[in-house]
This record gives sequence, C-alpha cells and structure tokens, in this order.
Amino acid sequence: MDDRLIVALDVPNVVQGLALADKLGDAVDFYKIGLGMLTGGGFALANELKGERGKRVFLDLKLFDIGATIEAAVRGLAQYDLDFLTVHGDPQVVRAAAEGRRGAGLKILAVTVLTSLDRADLDANLIRPGDIHDITLERAARALAAGADGVIASPQEAAMIRALPEAAGKLIVTPGVRPEGAATGDQKRIATPAQAIGDGADHIVVGRPVWQAADPAAAARSIIASLPRR
Repeated sequence: MDDRLIVALDVPNVVQGLALADKLGDAVDFYKIGLGMLTGGGFALANELKGERGKRVFLDLKLFDIGATIEAAVRGLAQYDLDFLTVHGDPQVVRAAAEGRRGAGLKILAVTVLTSLDRADLDANLIRPGDIHDITLERAARALAAGADGVIASPQEAAMIRALPEAAGKLIVTPGVRPEGAATGDQKRIATPAQAIGDGADHIVVGRPVWQAADPAAAARSIIASLPRR
C-alpha cells in the first residue's frame, strides 16, 4: 500500500472511526487522529488501528506547554507505539518532545504555521510582520535544528522547506491538500495531492474529500493514483 496518503479521521467517535476504516479497508494504510476525536475514544481507536489492524497512526495533538510538561506527556504517549505526534514548532517545545520520546520510534513533527491561517490571521495573533511563507520556512528550520523529525506545513511551502539544509533526511507532512474540484473548506494555503508530493512532501493529509465521498475507498485510491511515482 502507498502510505503517502494519510486519511484524517475527523469523525466524532471511535464507532464512526472504525466504521470508516472498515469502508476504506486496504485502500488506506495511514490514519490521523486529532483533538476532536480524543473525547470520543481516540486513544482506543489508535490502539485498534495500530495493534489489531496493522495500520500506521499519526496522533495530531499539537502539544504546547512548558518543557517539563511536554517531556512528560510525550514520554507517556511514546508507550503507545504510534508513528507520528505533532507539537508546536517552538524550539523549546521541540527539544522537550525529542527528549520525551528518547528511545522510542515515535516521530516528532513540528507545526510551523497552520494551513488555515493567512497573513491577516497572523496580524490578529500578534505574529511579527513578514511574508507568511518566509515565516513558515524560518520556523521549519528552527524546529528541525531543535531535533524535530519533520514538520507540518502547507503544500505551498513544501519545496522551500525541502531545500533547507536542515531538512535533509527529515519528513514533510502537508495538510491543506485538496483533489481537483474539491471544496477548500477552512483551508487557505492549499494544493493538489500531486503538487504537494511533487514539491517535496513525504505525506499528504486528506480528510473530508475522502470520508465525505459516496465511496471513500474509491476516493482514496483515486488520490493515490494521482501521485507521482516513487
């Protein structure tokens, strides 16, 4: 199976998550479980997908706190034998997360700038002036230098990040990916699956265009078929 496609299980609970995984079957090998699922049994779903079904699991929690808390949280999460975990890309957070997962196979991915944000949002959040792509690039470089195994960034920045010296051998995972003709929803910095992979992304994250489709497995296979050959 082609694990470059990560399907976001953005459904309310574990029951619906497992039902969707049943529909997708062997069309999808990699799943993302985010904050919205946690109170609906997200950890149980992660364990079922990983331990019982042999799938890869990306836990998207975007952790942010003081270093000691991050280190302790990541140390606990690393026991679940999951594949990816997100933290905010601030260097002190990344360093603490890298220390917390020491000795485990869990990959720490640093969030640069959310794909739902644009320059107006950064202004509202009191983020320093400058081009959003440049800020994303700088945050990626700092996070990778601090010990992240990879970064989360929009597909519009994938090529620039891949060119960074710090990105050698590191992962780039891109949400904000939409197949041709799909609704953009709340995403602002988007690209097609083929564009994202072609520009250097290792994995693309797609949610609604898959799970809202009449045939989710066919939608997933269509996305995978559109990707450049390895």
